Amino acid sequence: MVRQPVTRRRLLVGAAGLGASAAFGTLAAERGLVTRRRAGIAFGTTVVLVVAGPDPAALEAGLTDGFAAMRAVEAAASLFRADSALSRLNRAGRLDAPPEDLSTLLRFALDLAARTDGAFDPTVQPLWPLWAGAAARGERPDPAALREAVTRIGWRRVSATPERVVLEPGAALTLNALIQGHAADRVMAALRARGIGDAFVDTGEFGAAGTHADGSPWRLGIADPRAPGEVVTGIAPFAGFAATSGDYAMSFSPDRADHHIFDPATGRSPRGLAAVTVTAGTGLLADGLSTACMVLGAAHGRSFVASWPGCSVRTFEKT
Repeated sequence: MVRQPVTRRRLLVGAAGLGASAAFGTLAAERGLVTRRRAGIAFGTTVVLVVAGPDPAALEAGLTDGFAAMRAVEAAASLFRADSALSRLNRAGRLDAPPEDLSTLLRFALDLAARTDGAFDPTVQPLWPLWAGAAARGERPDPAALREAVTRIGWRRVSATPERVVLEPGAALTLNALIQGHAADRVMAALRARGIGDAFVDTGEFGAAGTHADGSPWRLGIADPRAPGEVVTGIAPFAGFAATSGDYAMSFSPDRADHHIFDPATGRSPRGLAAVTVTAGTGLLADGLSTACMVLGAAHGRSFVASWPGCSVRTFEKT
């Protein structure tokens, strides 16, 4: 199985710094709040949690709980881990007593697949080794091999209950389009359980609540997908969750025509959009909708996101 670094969120630039200015420190002190930050590696990328509050010990405990939540999500559904529940399911075709995180992700994935008539489909995993292998040779997949892989795709080939998950022969799952958004939800829940109301979470997708310690709002910049270092617009104040999908994160061709997001019906990448950013009330929803929109296209994608209360979408056409 090919394991890919998930770097979609690099189009989003979080303004979650600790605020080194004297003014920041003065205002934070006047409010009786301090800031704590912790970074690490999860889901094959760098993750960062920033929290603010009056009790440093409680903040540190919240950060520990937040990282524990991410480790639990990895153990359930990361393809970077050969021992994860999802990796074991793909190998065996069956998994009894799936962990709660995997069940949550699968329920959402299959529901979104149904709502999009299969434009979003968690069973596209057979396409990964085919495209990655061809790209390593400087080629595109053999058409016959691509057609065969597409026959193994289809969300109805998955049977999922709280007791067990069963895949039809030849099917395999990837939840890379959802796992980091779900992790953001889990981290924010862990922080709330510790009474932490001011937090900025970067799990590979973004979540925010409250404000900086000095009372200033969190901000999120959206970069140009053709120049990721250049912020072209932003979300300020930023609260809730945001996720992005784009053709720049992992491309199989220099022109980005072939990339890591697949149309399940064809086995090829959709050609209309360079990137999509979605804001939503949960990270899981933002993550799933951003990927779905890449396949649905700009017009259909915007209409689909509008059908979900409290969500918004920004699309970037290919150039």
